[in-house]
Amino acid sequence: MSTNQEISTRYRPTIALAMGDPAGVSPELAARLLCLEELLAAAKIVVFGDRRILDEGAKIAGLSLDITVVALGEKFDATARPVLIDLCNLSPADVKRGEATPEGGAFALDNFRRALTMAKAGDADAVCFTPFNKKAMRYGYPGYDDEIRFICDVIDFHGHAREFNVLGSVWNARVTSHIPLSEVAAAITAEGIVAEMALTDRCLREAGIVNPRIAVAALNPHAGDGGNFGREEIDVIEPAVKASIARGFNAFGPFPADTVYGRALRGDFDAVLTMYHDQGQIAMKLVGFDRGVTLMGGLPFPVCTPAHGTAYDIVGQGIANVGATREAVLLAARMASRNHAAKSAAN
Repeated sequence: MSTNQEISTRYRPTIALAMGDPAGVSPELAARLLCLEELLAAAKIVVFGDRRILDEGAKIAGLSLDITVVALGEKFDATARPVLIDLCNLSPADVKRGEATPEGGAFALDNFRRALTMAKAGDADAVCFTPFNKKAMRYGYPGYDDEIRFICDVIDFHGHAREFNVLGSVWNARVTSHIPLSEVAAAITAEGIVAEMALTDRCLREAGIVNPRIAVAALNPHAGDGGNFGREEIDVIEPAVKASIARGFNAFGPFPADTVYGRALRGDFDAVLTMYHDQGQIAMKLVGFDRGVTLMGGLPFPVCTPAHGTAYDIVGQGIANVGATREAVLLAARMASRNHAAKSAAN
């Protein structure tokens, strides 16, 4: 466990929660989430979706929901209990469980867009969503590459944002993300590594990590073995680590990717900065698939979701594990609270 403990604040942020793919466990997870007293104490929850779909999720979970239901544009107060903004945007009759469909994609996109718009307007402090299915999303938004691209399009954001994976006290960051493995080596630059180091340090601090310790993973086996298995460590990665240290970041490495996560999980580091997508994803999901959180960092507000997918194989069985969704909301609430405290102090 890291010695850098998160600092809590008294502010109770508002979180806009978008219901995800209706053909998977997203409705069940949303219903389970709304019954967790710990989360309701940490944040005010405003859900975007269809009441009929949420009721189906509650039925599957065997739960009775205590929420306020309002129409879009109707005034509400989420202080006492969660609010569902009923968009009436999908009939349960149009849901094909375990299947990606245009109807399901349109539903998730509509909910996500409205949650993001609420946060952009300053009416929510953070956004969370239950799992999406990218195939379904592309039916309704052909240019849908990933969540960050969509977020940037919706809120007209042109800054630097990146996806992080969080598992307890360990974070996973990336230099490259959704690109072919064959293009990774050419895409890695010292400047890019330093930029990701800066963003990782910033997001960790926003989450309450006081002095983030960030390990950098090598690209090649055995960290290149002195150049025998590639020179990226010598020519690019090590100079980037030195440049990061010179800029004041608590950076270490590069370390072989097959051992660095063991050290991080022992508490030596708060984050590992990897060179490509699966380098860190595999390690994190092996350790805690049902607890991992994905954070879209660098945006004007936190956006969090469970790291797992829509779980089409268990939909309707009432066994969906809410653990990762719970952690996603708690992380969003923590970051939103700290951001609010920082803004208040600045004013």
